Amino acid sequence: MSYTALYRKWRPPSFSDVKGQDHIVQTLKNQIVAGRIGHAYLFCGTRGTGKTSIAKIFAKAVNCECPEDGSPCGECRTCKNIAAGASLNVVEIDAASNNGVENIREIRDEVQYPPTEGKYRVYIIDEVHMLSTGAFNALLKTLEEPPSYVIFILATTEVQKIPVTVLSRCQRYDFKRITVETIVEHLKELTAAEHIQVEDRALTYIAKSADGALRDALSLLDQCIAFHYGELLTYDNVLDVLGAVDITVFGTMFRAIVENRTKDCIICLEELVIQGRELGQFVIDFIWYLRNLLILKSVDNGENLLDMSTENQTLLKEDSRLTDNETLLRYIRVFSDLSNQLRYAFQKRVLIEVALIKLTRPQMEQNLDSLLQRISNIEKQLENGIAVNASPNSFKTGEGEGSSNAPARELTPAERVALPKGQLEDLNLIRGEWGKIIRELGGPIRASFRDTVVEPAGESCLCVVFSEQSNYMIGSREATVAEIERYVEDHYQKSITFKTRLRGGGERSDTIYVSDEELQANILMDISIED
Repeated sequence: MSYTALYRKWRPPSFSDVKGQDHIVQTLKNQIVAGRIGHAYLFCGTRGTGKTSIAKIFAKAVNCECPEDGSPCGECRTCKNIAAGASLNVVEIDAASNNGVENIREIRDEVQYPPTEGKYRVYIIDEVHMLSTGAFNALLKTLEEPPSYVIFILATTEVQKIPVTVLSRCQRYDFKRITVETIVEHLKELTAAEHIQVEDRALTYIAKSADGALRDALSLLDQCIAFHYGELLTYDNVLDVLGAVDITVFGTMFRAIVENRTKDCIICLEELVIQGRELGQFVIDFIWYLRNLLILKSVDNGENLLDMSTENQTLLKEDSRLTDNETLLRYIRVFSDLSNQLRYAFQKRVLIEVALIKLTRPQMEQNLDSLLQRISNIEKQLENGIAVNASPNSFKTGEGEGSSNAPARELTPAERVALPKGQLEDLNLIRGEWGKIIRELGGPIRASFRDTVVEPAGESCLCVVFSEQSNYMIGSREATVAEIERYVEDHYQKSITFKTRLRGGGERSDTIYVSDEELQANILMDISIED
């Protein structure tokens, strides 16, 4: 006798055997018990969630000679004929290969004849969204007013492609993705009945890989059993067969990325390639790993939302302390973009290597989250007492003024400019606190105001001078300037207006502002003021 695949062998024969769709099963059973059976149903949902299986069970239930609480008995002649595919009253049509007008016309001609046995003729049209526009139009009239003994069950994975005129004529049922716990429980029952030895961790990984589709889980289990037939199916066996990666590898890769060890990242990826791992699956799984880290850092008691062992949760908690939320979001963005690129790429390894280099060298990207990570890296180095080398063209920042790490410049002495006493006091107060102000404001202000100095711009007015065009575009917004003014007023009780401008080429940024008395005391000659 030929072998029967697990997903066919374990197709549910009755409503009680259906997993994860209790809301639909109960509704259909109530309709059968109450005699309120509709003439057209639309089953929609992702693949492998039981649409066709429930349609066949429903076809048996409405024709069963001895139904039990709305479910088919499975023992009468009608139930057995439908289960064996020998009943003329249940017609299953694949719309992907029978999508023309002539196929629907055949159905329209057939429905004129009453059933040879049982009460109803049931037409199950699978992947109904594949029907042509002409076929849908030909189906409309029959779908709206079929004979009393005809039931249409339309199944689809892409309900958005169904015309509204068809949707309005059907009772719609949305099938949910089946939870990992439900799939694992079913796989345990199945393997026990089939006398298959398997580790619980292996079943859990298969259930996660199925992405809510029970049929996919059964197919993956079938594949793993065939590869390791007659022996214990372990977690490592499943990883080998499916080309997947253990969570410890993700931790190793993540730590190398956080510590900017580009070479170690490339070596880790090369080992995965040598082991024959599926690179596309690696990227998807790594995105989920990063997502779990972000949940642990962002949500109170986030470990309750993660479906994994206590041992793996401990490893995740340790890794989550290595970086901040903004950096994790950048990692997820880069790898999500990479996942989309890999769908049609031939050089997957090269694209992944480029993404890893981007993550370990944020200076290669010119966007805000990369800039925030670069700033964070510099702050960590400063906290650890590591000197940060500035480029020859770098300007003095508000946070770095007076820093012992600032590079020496071979420049002429700074110009001294005399100011009225009121302006000088306000300017010196804000200049001295400027680094603290932009740090506490945080977010985009902290990033874009990093390379800025403040200078006088009139009575009760200061001007923020930017050295980069991109930062100036962000910092010159009215809302940003208003936020700084509010902060200064709240914390320093000073009503100061701020302006912004972009530094010109070759312009000095180290002007020293002094009072009139200080200027006169340091200039050993008479000062004349011209009108």
